[in-house]
Amino acid sequence: MFGQLRDDIATILQRDAAARNAIEVILCYPGFHALTLHRLAHGLWQAEWYLLARILSNTNRFWTGIEIHPGATIGKHCFIDHGMGVVIGETAVVGDNVTLFQGVTLGGTGKEKGKKRHPTIKNRVVIGSGAKILGNITIGHDSVIGASSVVLANIPENATVVGIPGRVVTHNGQRLDTLNHDEPNDAALQYQLEVMQQQLADLQSCVEAPAPLFKSNNADDLANP
Repeated sequence: MFGQLRDDIATILQRDAAARNAIEVILCYPGFHALTLHRLAHGLWQAEWYLLARILSNTNRFWTGIEIHPGATIGKHCFIDHGMGVVIGETAVVGDNVTLFQGVTLGGTGKEKGKKRHPTIKNRVVIGSGAKILGNITIGHDSVIGASSVVLANIPENATVVGIPGRVVTHNGQRLDTLNHDEPNDAALQYQLEVMQQQLADLQSCVEAPAPLFKSNNADDLANP
């Protein structure tokens, strides 16, 4: 436990130029407080003390402005900078050396209990402020998600994503802003196809049986059209 606290403090001192010393980090960094309380809540969750875990999680949210479900899995050396408004869902998995800025949402889609509904963030990913990553998707190692982006499909490793919906603009150091039809980029095309497939699935789930053009509760009207 104390070794983990030392690692968290060292991570903040390494990544935040504004952090002056360990005492300042311990007293003044909500991201540090949120991760420390989350680890306690996550331990209670794994021990099936669900109510106590949720109470501690809500206390964490009230104290830090950061909402982390106690079921979420967070790896080593995670850094939540500023932190206000960060939301991490129940089945989210966050890898090692991940950086999250304020307002980031790792949200779920669907209401099926017992199934993974939230994203998996691989190692060394940076997620900019206000970005929303939604659904059971994977963000590959060493990727960067731009501020305010909305990501709805899997992202390959070592990619940069911007926009709504998010689109891959660089992959392995190569720009993908323009599409060369003579030499299409597999990663970019695959990502766009996955976005379109997700949008199509969302539309299909919303389709309902067509309602009648006219409704009447009057029996005479029904008997005498």
